[in-house]
Amino acid sequence: MTVTISKTSDIDACHKLRMLVFVEEQKVPVEEEIDDLDDISTHLLAKDTDGAALGTARIFEVGEIGKIGRVCVVKSQRGTGLGARLIEACLEELRQRPHLKQAKLGAQNHAIGFYERFGFRVIGEEYLDGGIPHHDMVLDL
Repeated sequence: MTVTISKTSDIDACHKLRMLVFVEEQKVPVEEEIDDLDDISTHLLAKDTDGAALGTARIFEVGEIGKIGRVCVVKSQRGTGLGARLIEACLEELRQRPHLKQAKLGAQNHAIGFYERFGFRVIGEEYLDGGIPHHDMVLDL
């Protein structure tokens, strides 16, 4: 199966994926999942050749920091490398913005090792986001 990842304006497709993964599977309250940052974010969408949405992520800027968030992949595609490809696409997009010095994300604790493979490092203390333990992680661009 061929999967493409590109910037999208199809926020509905991104929301559907996030509702499936975060709200239905992980039980994140819906009011915490959808926020006003979607309006200022660049959204990436992974789709197969039939146009089915398989994964998404968003990025937005805060000063010299590019924030990556709402990264999710449908269950059937986990373990295929799609999540890594989404992160690589996010980093590629951020690196095209020369004013950005650092990438930052909030990682669910179980995914810290995944992000460390890209060079992210943990900063700060553990916190709950959507009832799930997280740590902030940063990567110099």
